[in-house]
Amino acid sequence: MFDFRRTDSTDKDFIELVALLDSDLAQRDGEDHAFYHQFNSISQLNHCIVGYSENKPVACGAIKTFNQIATEVKRMYVLPDFRGKGIATRLLQGLEHWANELGYEYCILETGKRQPEAIALYRKNGYEIIPNYGQYQGIENSVCFQKMVSS
Repeated sequence: MFDFRRTDSTDKDFIELVALLDSDLAQRDGEDHAFYHQFNSISQLNHCIVGYSENKPVACGAIKTFNQIATEVKRMYVLPDFRGKGIATRLLQGLEHWANELGYEYCILETGKRQPEAIALYRKNGYEIIPNYGQYQGIENSVCFQKMVSS
Protein backbone atom coordinates (compact mmCIF):
# COMPACT_ATOMS: atom_id res chain seq x y z
CA MET A 1 0.00 0.00 0.00
CA PHE A 2 1.32 3.41 -0.95
CA ASP A 3 -0.09 6.87 -0.31
CA PHE A 4 0.92 10.52 -0.41
CA ARG A 5 0.12 13.10 2.25
CA ARG A 6 0.22 16.87 1.91
CA THR A 7 1.97 18.64 4.74
CA ASP A 8 4.47 21.43 5.39
CA SER A 9 8.13 21.65 6.34
CA THR A 10 7.46 21.18 10.05
CA ASP A 11 6.45 17.55 9.40
CA LYS A 12 8.81 15.15 11.21
CA ASP A 13 8.87 12.65 8.34
CA PHE A 14 9.61 15.36 5.78
CA ILE A 15 12.48 16.68 7.93
CA GLU A 16 14.00 13.17 8.28
CA LEU A 17 13.81 12.49 4.53
CA VAL A 18 15.38 15.88 3.72
CA ALA A 19 18.26 15.04 6.07
CA LEU A 20 18.90 11.88 4.01
CA LEU A 21 18.67 13.91 0.81
CA ASP A 22 21.19 16.43 2.13
CA SER A 23 23.59 13.63 3.04
CA ASP A 24 23.31 12.18 -0.47
CA LEU A 25 23.80 15.59 -2.08
CA ALA A 26 26.85 16.34 0.09
CA GLN A 27 28.54 13.28 -1.40
CA ARG A 28 27.48 14.03 -4.99
CA ASP A 29 28.19 17.77 -4.90
CA GLY A 30 31.50 17.55 -3.07
CA GLU A 31 33.08 20.99 -2.73
CA ASP A 32 30.02 22.61 -4.37
CA HIS A 33 27.67 21.42 -1.61
CA ALA A 34 27.93 24.54 0.58
CA PHE A 35 26.91 26.74 -2.35
CA TYR A 36 23.79 24.69 -3.11
CA HIS A 37 22.90 24.03 0.52
CA GLN A 38 22.37 27.75 1.21
CA PHE A 39 19.36 27.70 -1.17
CA ASN A 40 17.74 24.60 0.29
CA SER A 41 16.36 25.74 3.62
CA ILE A 42 13.06 24.08 4.36
CA SER A 43 11.84 26.68 6.87
CA GLN A 44 9.58 28.46 4.37
CA LEU A 45 8.12 25.41 2.59
CA ASN A 46 4.35 25.40 3.09
CA HIS A 47 3.49 22.88 0.36
CA CYS A 48 5.25 19.55 0.95
CA ILE A 49 4.29 16.00 0.10
CA VAL A 50 5.51 12.86 1.86
CA GLY A 51 5.05 9.44 0.28
CA TYR A 52 4.45 6.42 2.50
CA SER A 53 4.82 2.72 1.86
CA GLU A 54 2.96 0.76 4.54
CA ASN A 55 3.09 3.86 6.78
CA LYS A 56 6.88 4.20 6.37
CA PRO A 57 8.02 7.57 4.92
CA VAL A 58 9.96 6.80 1.74
CA ALA A 59 9.69 9.90 -0.50
CA CYS A 60 9.31 13.66 -0.31
CA GLY A 61 9.09 16.79 -2.39
CA ALA A 62 7.88 20.37 -2.11
CA ILE A 63 6.93 23.44 -4.08
CA LYS A 64 7.80 27.02 -3.22
CA THR A 65 6.59 30.26 -4.80
CA PHE A 66 9.10 31.57 -7.32
CA ASN A 67 7.01 34.41 -8.81
CA GLN A 68 3.36 35.13 -9.62
CA ILE A 69 3.12 32.48 -12.32
CA ALA A 70 5.74 29.90 -11.31
CA THR A 71 6.46 27.68 -8.38
CA GLU A 72 9.79 25.96 -7.80
CA VAL A 73 10.01 22.20 -7.16
CA LYS A 74 12.29 21.59 -4.19
CA ARG A 75 13.63 18.75 -2.02
CA MET A 76 12.67 15.79 -4.23
CA TYR A 77 13.92 12.51 -2.73
CA VAL A 78 13.07 8.81 -2.77
CA LEU A 79 14.79 6.28 -0.51
CA PRO A 80 17.21 4.13 -2.58
CA ASP A 81 15.29 0.88 -1.94
CA PHE A 82 12.14 2.43 -3.40
CA ARG A 83 13.61 3.89 -6.59
CA GLY A 84 12.60 2.58 -10.00
CA LYS A 85 9.00 1.96 -8.94
CA GLY A 86 7.41 5.14 -10.34
CA ILE A 87 7.19 6.84 -6.95
CA ALA A 88 9.15 9.93 -8.00
CA THR A 89 6.90 10.41 -11.03
CA ARG A 90 3.75 10.11 -8.92
CA LEU A 91 5.21 12.50 -6.35
CA LEU A 92 6.16 15.02 -9.03
CA GLN A 93 2.68 14.79 -10.56
CA GLY A 94 1.20 15.43 -7.13
CA LEU A 95 3.30 18.57 -6.75
CA GLU A 96 2.34 19.75 -10.25
CA HIS A 97 -1.34 19.19 -9.50
CA TRP A 98 -1.02 21.17 -6.25
CA ALA A 99 0.77 23.99 -8.10
CA ASN A 100 -2.10 24.09 -10.60
CA GLU A 101 -4.65 24.18 -7.76
CA LEU A 102 -2.78 27.15 -6.30
CA GLY A 103 -3.03 29.00 -9.63
CA TYR A 104 0.51 28.66 -10.91
CA GLU A 105 1.14 28.25 -14.64
CA TYR A 106 4.59 26.68 -14.44
CA CYS A 107 6.82 24.54 -12.28
CA ILE A 108 10.52 25.32 -12.50
CA LEU A 109 13.41 23.56 -10.84
CA GLU A 110 17.16 23.21 -10.65
CA THR A 111 19.10 20.00 -10.38
CA GLY A 112 22.76 19.13 -10.67
CA LYS A 113 24.59 17.53 -13.58
CA ARG A 114 25.85 14.95 -11.06
CA GLN A 115 22.26 13.72 -10.63
CA PRO A 116 21.58 11.93 -13.93
CA GLU A 117 18.59 10.05 -12.53
CA ALA A 118 16.94 13.36 -11.59
CA ILE A 119 17.58 14.79 -15.04
CA ALA A 120 16.05 11.65 -16.59
CA LEU A 121 13.01 11.92 -14.29
CA TYR A 122 12.29 15.51 -15.26
CA ARG A 123 12.80 14.91 -18.98
CA LYS A 124 10.54 11.83 -18.84
CA ASN A 125 7.85 13.95 -17.21
CA GLY A 126 7.82 16.69 -19.84
CA TYR A 127 10.21 19.22 -18.33
CA GLU A 128 12.26 21.26 -20.77
CA ILE A 129 15.71 22.68 -20.12
CA ILE A 130 15.68 26.46 -19.69
CA PRO A 131 18.48 28.98 -19.08
CA ASN A 132 19.71 28.83 -15.51
CA TYR A 133 17.70 31.25 -13.38
CA GLY A 134 18.34 33.30 -10.27
CA GLN A 135 21.25 32.14 -8.14
CA TYR A 136 22.02 29.34 -10.63
CA GLN A 137 22.98 31.68 -13.48
CA GLY A 138 26.53 30.95 -14.52
CA ILE A 139 26.76 27.82 -12.35
CA GLU A 140 28.36 25.09 -14.46
CA ASN A 141 26.93 22.12 -12.51
CA SER A 142 23.31 23.35 -12.54
CA VAL A 143 20.59 22.37 -15.01
CA CYS A 144 17.26 24.22 -14.84
CA PHE A 145 13.93 22.95 -16.13
CA GLN A 146 10.40 24.25 -16.67
CA LYS A 147 6.99 22.67 -17.35
CA MET A 148 3.58 24.24 -17.89
CA VAL A 149 1.12 22.87 -15.32
CA SER A 150 -1.94 25.08 -15.83
CA SER A 151 -4.89 23.39 -17.45
